[in-house]
Amino acid sequence: MSTPERICKLKGKVMHYAWGGADFLPALLGIDNPQHQPFAEYWMGAHPVAPSELLTREGNLSLYTVCQQDPVSVLSEKVVNRFGELPYLFKIQDVNEILSIQVHPSKAEAEKGFDREEAEGIPINAPHRNYKDRNHKPEVMVALSEFWLLHGFKQLADIEKTLEDVPEFNVLLPYFRKEGLKALYQFVMEMQQPEINAMLTQLIKREIRRKNDGELTKQQPGWWVAKIFQGKTEIGDIDRAIFSLYLFNIVQVHPGEAVFQAAGVPHAYMEGQCMELMANSDNVLRAGLTPKHIDVPELMKHTVFESIQPQVMPGNPVQPGEWVYPCPVADFGIARVDLTAGLSYTGTSASLEIWAVTAGGAVVNNSLALKRGEAFTVFANETYTIEASGNCTLFRAFVPAI
Repeated sequence: MSTPERICKLKGKVMHYAWGGADFLPALLGIDNPQHQPFAEYWMGAHPVAPSELLTREGNLSLYTVCQQDPVSVLSEKVVNRFGELPYLFKIQDVNEILSIQVHPSKAEAEKGFDREEAEGIPINAPHRNYKDRNHKPEVMVALSEFWLLHGFKQLADIEKTLEDVPEFNVLLPYFRKEGLKALYQFVMEMQQPEINAMLTQLIKREIRRKNDGELTKQQPGWWVAKIFQGKTEIGDIDRAIFSLYLFNIVQVHPGEAVFQAAGVPHAYMEGQCMELMANSDNVLRAGLTPKHIDVPELMKHTVFESIQPQVMPGNPVQPGEWVYPCPVADFGIARVDLTAGLSYTGTSASLEIWAVTAGGAVVNNSLALKRGEAFTVFANETYTIEASGNCTLFRAFVPAI
């Protein structure tokens, strides 16, 4: 074993994507950011692209390497037999600008897509490659602040009303009534750029004016359209993903609430801070609002064209101070733990657990002290107790019992 310490601090990796904010993560992690660089995500896990480090008495050790050297001791025999690796990636996110509208493939489709692109000889790091691995990528987010996202298609009656209410979309109404949701979405996603510009330019100008006049709220798609184009001197070519803002559910999530993203459900994070937990994969099929690769035919093939009533989870109380957010996958589970001076938490890890402190401070086993913004790992089959001198909030990522 590379480290005798089975419970120790974890240092993650910051990802500087353009959509990230410049203040939240630097303040949380205690990092100066004088250049106002975007801090989008803080990765905690054993993903080979950006593995976290274990802070041990022997020095910093790569969690990926430690998992490779003694997987059963670190992850548990059941996890190794089922997944062969740490099956999840834990993140803290700060969404300042709308992320790409995207869909994740199912496990079976990811395997087929990966094998197909391998056979075609497409390099794994090629910008036009869709499948980076053979895994699915379900994910769940738990809000740390007021959080906004797009999640699935609206009810058909609501889509019809949108096409009626927005003058520029009136021409699409007969087609939608005759051909249905999938045909409508395929039609707008395959429109030529001059047609998109002609249909949406006046709409965008009107939404910008309405937002500036205080006529829009975040529950309305026009507010987000105006945000995308705010401050731009000219509109130029318009991203076809603007249509999605009018066809998808706009969901508001309050702190402590969660939303699960299943395979095939189109979605996009729009604004706020959250904890995100996902399967250890990088397979994303994108529909727009991104400079990254967009493959409309592949996206259409994997999108679920059904109306969705978004399910916002408050968390299920399990024991005093602990709330679990049930996710219908074997790859990961997530819980929130709120401690006070008189309340402690005792658990036994069935798998490798990653904990992150988002408020206050805590002590593990009377020896490992942690403050806001710090994380720690617990190797498999360890019993531990977490205590706090005041109010403290932690999030726990784990593999559910197999």
